[in-house]
Amino acid sequence: MAPIVAAAGTPSVETAFVDQLPLYTPAGKVSGTIRLWGHGSPKRNFMGRLIAAWITGFAKYQPAVNFENDLYGTASAIGALYTGAGNIALLGEEISPAAAVAFEREKHYAPTGIQVATGSLDVNFFDYAHMIFVHRDNPIKGLTLAQLDAVFGAEHRRGPRNIRTWSELGLKGEWTDRHIQPYGWQVDVDFALFFRESVLGNSHRWNTDLREFVHRLLPDGTQYDHGLQILDTLARTPAGIAISNIRYANSNVRALPLAREEGGPYYEPTRANLIAQTYPLGRIIPAFIDVPPDGHAEPAVREFLRYLLSREGQQTLVRESEYLPLGPEAINRQLEKLK
Repeated sequence: MAPIVAAAGTPSVETAFVDQLPLYTPAGKVSGTIRLWGHGSPKRNFMGRLIAAWITGFAKYQPAVNFENDLYGTASAIGALYTGAGNIALLGEEISPAAAVAFEREKHYAPTGIQVATGSLDVNFFDYAHMIFVHRDNPIKGLTLAQLDAVFGAEHRRGPRNIRTWSELGLKGEWTDRHIQPYGWQVDVDFALFFRESVLGNSHRWNTDLREFVHRLLPDGTQYDHGLQILDTLARTPAGIAISNIRYANSNVRALPLAREEGGPYYEPTRANLIAQTYPLGRIIPAFIDVPPDGHAEPAVREFLRYLLSREGQQTLVRESEYLPLGPEAINRQLEKLK
């Protein structure tokens, strides 16, 4: 696969970034077997090419390390880690509270998470970012996470009260008495779980006016994606607000910049902001390992993860998948965990 290109031969944001990362430098020669479990599917092998390329590149430096790959999906990963079937659990999304609790119940300490990639901007199956949309006629400039919590939730864990009208968000004139109509994912699917943890403070109580959408089949057998349904509906609802993704956008809706707290700064959902982890609703792809308190990662596992965070590892990620690389600060934080 050729490098992603922005325009007229100009390297993309992701390619330009990873080309400046330090090369992998082995801390020493290691050996052993890495048993990799998790993200992937025998039926849709979107991870197989990336994993194979990572292993091939790593073998040039560490030929004595063998691999056993059991990529049966994220749900299998953490269980394999705490039972000892695997020593790297690769997830396709952030760890679920239930999986984290299960590991800690078994091991009596938490698993160690190492970020290895950033989710995509808008690519299906590659954990695209969540975005907040309003109708194109809505004049609001942007929102904070506290305001989103107050709009989509019922417990306003980030602020003093719920928000149910556009005037409470500062709009005036014809918007003063307009009720906010929220649209989003079905609240018991993984998409909504991420939003619940990232925005609602893990509250299970949503705005009772939330209209939920699920994938549905059309008479011709094609799937009408939930994200597309959401924005098609928003296009007909000037007073609406929606959680979706730009891959489903139409000319009657627009995505809002978001801020983590009052006073900003506000960030647009762009590839650069996702890589830098400044946009608040970007997704992260983690690998989890079992490191006891006061212990260290297994040497072969440590070196493989260090390789994934190097120039070669992140270049491979960009070349062989639709994920985005990690930003420099995130990479440095992960390397500190592996020392």
